[in-house]
Amino acid sequence: MAIKKVVANVEEACRGIESSMTLMLGGFGLCGIPENCISQLVKLGVNDLTCISNNAGVDDFGLGLLLQGRQIRKMISSYVGENDEFERQMLSGELEVDLIPQGSLAERCRAGGAGIPAFFTPAGYGTEVGEGKEVRMFDGKPHILESALTADFAIVKAWKGDEAGNLIYRATARNFNPMMAMAGKITIAEVEELVPLGELDPNEIHTPGIFVQRIFQGNSYEKRIEQRTVRPRN
Repeated sequence: MAIKKVVANVEEACRGIESSMTLMLGGFGLCGIPENCISQLVKLGVNDLTCISNNAGVDDFGLGLLLQGRQIRKMISSYVGENDEFERQMLSGELEVDLIPQGSLAERCRAGGAGIPAFFTPAGYGTEVGEGKEVRMFDGKPHILESALTADFAIVKAWKGDEAGNLIYRATARNFNPMMAMAGKITIAEVEELVPLGELDPNEIHTPGIFVQRIFQGNSYEKRIEQRTVRPRN
């Protein structure tokens, strides 16, 4: 019989998250971010966090809420552009930032979940990203050594999940969530719809439940649009 991993609410899901921990948070921009868990982290008041995420939301939403409260000490990410407070803290030296090429960030998370300690990539060679890193030649092209990323907790958001932690993501909300779900010592999944075992088609599951320790059905998803671009009226 499969182990049931359902917890009652976001409070129980985030139990054990403490200051100075490293957290992975899925999402890309504001798409597929774990809104409920981020709000709970704000309430908990944990600080000195190292957060691994593609970006840090916007000023008043997503990880931007943790930046507002000075709860993040270090961001490991690939993009800064949509968050003025992120930029301000980085330029003032208040926030330590490790900017990583986006593909390298995704692969470092995937490698962490797959048990691969490091890999070589051409991305970043000859730039600040490659400074101090081992270089090897493959097919006549220089590659730098990048280490895998893991976290104390990985926090992801899925469209559907079942009681065993199997997850299905919807469209582009899939983004960084699957690889981060694999790389946490404890993985928390918040889902829009929690279904009984057997309800999900095994062929459609993106993250197997073996990687998930806690799952709960979230609520009040705002699902903001980061930037809306429309054609002008004729």
